[in-house]
Parts: sequence; C-alpha cells; structure tokens
Amino acid sequence: MPTEILMPALSPTMEEGTLAKWLVKEGDTVKSGDVIAEIETDKATMEFEAVDEGRIGKILIAEGTSAVKVNTAIAVLLEDGEEAGDIEAPKAAAPKADAEPAPAEKGYGGPIGAPVAGDAKAGDAKADGPKGDRVFASPLARRIAKDKGLDLSQIQGSGPHGRIVKADVENAQPGAAKPTAAAAAASSEAKAAPAPAAAAAPKAPSADAILKMYADRETEEVALDGMRRTIAARLTEAKQTIPHFYLRRSAKLDALMEFRATLNKQLEARGVKLSVNDFIIKASALALQQVPDANAVWAGDRILKLKPSDVAVAVAIEGGLFTPVLKDAHQKTLSALSAQMKDLAARAKSKKLAPHEYQGGSFAISNLGMFGIENFDAVINPPHGAILAVGAGIPTPVVEKGEVVVRNVMSMTLSVDHRVIDGALGAQLLDAIVQHLENPVGMLA
Repeated sequence: MPTEILMPALSPTMEEGTLAKWLVKEGDTVKSGDVIAEIETDKATMEFEAVDEGRIGKILIAEGTSAVKVNTAIAVLLEDGEEAGDIEAPKAAAPKADAEPAPAEKGYGGPIGAPVAGDAKAGDAKADGPKGDRVFASPLARRIAKDKGLDLSQIQGSGPHGRIVKADVENAQPGAAKPTAAAAAASSEAKAAPAPAAAAAPKAPSADAILKMYADRETEEVALDGMRRTIAARLTEAKQTIPHFYLRRSAKLDALMEFRATLNKQLEARGVKLSVNDFIIKASALALQQVPDANAVWAGDRILKLKPSDVAVAVAIEGGLFTPVLKDAHQKTLSALSAQMKDLAARAKSKKLAPHEYQGGSFAISNLGMFGIENFDAVINPPHGAILAVGAGIPTPVVEKGEVVVRNVMSMTLSVDHRVIDGALGAQLLDAIVQHLENPVGMLA
C-alpha cells in the first residue's frame, strides 16, 4: 500500500518547518539512509534521510513551502509493484474526536487517507499518547508493536529524543497497563481545578490597528520566518516569566591584552589567534566551577545544577541569532575553545548547526563590544540561570594607589534569574569572572 512520507520533527521543539529543497524527484528509487530533502527549521537547515526503501510516487509539498506542520504528508512512497495510479487522495475530513489514530504500517507514516498522529486539532480528545503527545517511533518499531498488540504510548523510547526503536518494543511485555477512560477523566478534572484569578494583562494593539495607524505612511511589510517567530516567542516568554535582576562590574584588561599578544605571537606558527572573547568564555567556565551553585538552570518546579561548565555564546546571523554551546569549556585550552568557537560560528551563519550544538548549557555570553557598545543588559535565554552582557574595552582614567592612571576597562552586566540565583551568589560569580580576566595567567593553570 502506498505510504505517506511525513514532515519530520528534527528537534524536540520543532512544530513546523520549511521544505527548503527536494533532492529527489517523482519516480526516483530511494533506500534507507538516502538524503531525500533539506528541511529548514527555526534554527538550521538539516538533511532529511529516507528510513525505508521504495520509489517516490508523488511529491505533495513543493520545495520552498514554508510553515509546513510536523506530520504533514509531504510525499508518497511506493513499494515494488505499485504504481502512481494506486495513490488515493488523502481524506479531507478530519478524524473524529473518538476515533483511534491508525497505526503506521510502513515507512514514515500510515496508509494513504489514514488519520495522522499529531494532526488532531486542539479540541480533539486523542492523539498518539494518552495526554495528546506525539509518539515518535521508527517504522520497524511500529510494525513490531502492531504485531505484538502493544500500545506505543506506554513504551519508553531509548532512541534520540525518546524515539521508540526496535529494541524497545521487542523488550516490552504485552498487556501493559493503559489508563482507563475514567482514570484519565479523573486526572483531567483534577488538573482542571480553577486557579486563582490573575489580573488580565493589557492587550497589545492588533496588527490591523497598527496597519491603520501607519496607513498614510510609506511602509514595507516583512513576513516573519521561523527563526524570527521563535526569537519573538522565547524572548517574550523570558521577559514575562523570568524575574531578571542585574549586576554590573568592570574589569581592567591591560594584563589580559598584554598576555594575549604574547600568546598569539607564540601561536602564530600554528595558525591560532586568540580573541578577547575566548578569554571571556574560559573565565566564565572556570567561574562556574568556583561557584557551582550558580551553574544551574530553572526546571519548572525545581533547580537543576550542572557539573560541567557548558557555556553558550550568542552569534549574530542574518535575520536572528544562534547560541551554540561549548560543552565542558572549563576543561578545554584557550586554543581549543578558540577553534571550536570559530567552527560553531561559521556553521551557525550558514545554518548548519545540529540541534544538540545549540541546545543546553546553563550560562550564556553576549558580546557587543566589537560594535563599540559600552554596556547593555541582555535577556536570559530560558532555561539558563544567567547571561553575561559584555561591552567594549574603553581607555578610562582610574585611581590606583592614590594616582590617576589610564586603563583599558571593559564593562559587564550579569542578567540573573532570581528563581535560580540570589543576589549574593550572583555577585560571587561575577567577581570570579572579573578575577580571572584581570589575572589571565591563572587560567592556564
């Protein structure tokens, strides 16, 4: 039976994407592992591989189409002996709320015309799992589960991002308990208990109202792409839900600049050139080890403390930004951090980062010093506990031992999530960063 190829979820948070390019055409034969398309998410352009073999019978979504929802049918795969004439038009009617989604039989999704898990509207009662969550499983795992009579929503996946794979269903026992309708209803009622009334937030002007406001002015409308929508949603969430507070310090960079010049001269033969930002990354990573209680993230109903120093660094790209994460930064040399940062930044600008390269971390750095910005306050990137905003180094008169001297001074602002880090703890973290920057030789110890 012809099988739908569905728009994949290429990251845990992906809800829609742009089908940037088809690398196959109708009639092409594909096998498992073949790259068949390029999918653009809100953060990166990623390759989409075939997971089964067959022939591309029909392409349903043209390349360049944006806002394609996850689990939307994008093409049809034919098996041996099947022809394009065997393809049925997908049913237009949405599945009823009390209808069980049909299990996928082959390839990427279900038979043509079968309800697709995850396509149910917000008002529908059921999706793949008991809570309406999508169930991610390989085609082979789905077939084995069907043969064994297993409920995939009751199986814990061990694959990437919790994906259910062959071994999971082979090790699962038939007859796994599934919540009854009554139990589900009771749970739903318990969760639906009325919460205390909150003051209604003031509504922003509608798009129509703003368009009318500027109706007599020459304007240009810029449609939001996936990245811009994600940035808008996450930063709005951050400012509305994270109780920010700000700590400010300055660091004298004269010793660091002299030390950097010496190191760069010695490393020139190896093609290594350290930036001031490399030292800031290293200083932050070491400070998180010195003040371990500040190496933490907000996890909804608890604080999650990290052992390693995983430091994210904001990288500006056309139309937005990435925050690639340098994992175990406290254990890496300055030259290793420099090389990794250059690689991540280059691939970020071409949108070639994999999700695991820009997700995670507990702490971020945003440096606008190269643009001449003296100081600014950065917005925390959830679920991080803090972000360091770094300004330019400015020749500044300072008093040392009763005398006025000119020093290269860099201003920094630490934005802190008060749910995770209190004032005194944040001050300790920022002080540790300053001490490392003003005594850079110690970072090599």
